[in-house]
Amino acid sequence: MKTITCYLDFISPYAYLAFEALPKALIGVSQHVVYKPVLFAGMLKHHGQLGPAEIAGKREWTYRQVLWQARQLGVRLDMPAAHPFNPLALLRLAVASSTDGQPNRHVCESIFRHVWQGGAPADDAARLQALVQHLKTARASDAPEVKAQLKANTEEAIARGVFGVPTFCVDDKTFWGLDALPMMRAYLDGDQWFDSAWDSVASIQQGVTR
Repeated sequence: MKTITCYLDFISPYAYLAFEALPKALIGVSQHVVYKPVLFAGMLKHHGQLGPAEIAGKREWTYRQVLWQARQLGVRLDMPAAHPFNPLALLRLAVASSTDGQPNRHVCESIFRHVWQGGAPADDAARLQALVQHLKTARASDAPEVKAQLKANTEEAIARGVFGVPTFCVDDKTFWGLDALPMMRAYLDGDQWFDSAWDSVASIQQGVTR
């Protein structure tokens, strides 16, 4: 049985779509999925990047693309009233839902759908309180150990080479994004391409740096 670690941030529509698509992508595979919330903004800061929703042109394209991809997947996706938003309360809520900081699929599903279905503000205080009551978390989401666990998850992901969400880590392999699900499935099925091609890219020289 393979363990798949899914690093996610509820702010990402791609993470939501990948989360919804994951069960179908893994049909017939012996696996265990571990969900780990991370702060995408922390990754962006670490790598000195802006998020896609912070770049003119790319922002609009991102929203159009995810709406199209949701239609293709048959997944309901309604853009929240404002995006990006501060996801910290939702991430901490997810971490607080279990004693080990690893939320189960029901918790992740509830939070993703809170954000990406209905078109309401994702960070509305009344809606957040209703979500807290629905999930009945094991710990207080503002507890110091919960905040520390979210930070540790983010640092762990960065140490594993993760730079965006969603990212799925299996063995020493990382698969980034919704469109990487077929590639991950091929690896899980034992595709021999990974025996040689995966590491071959390390020999490509970087021609220009900025």
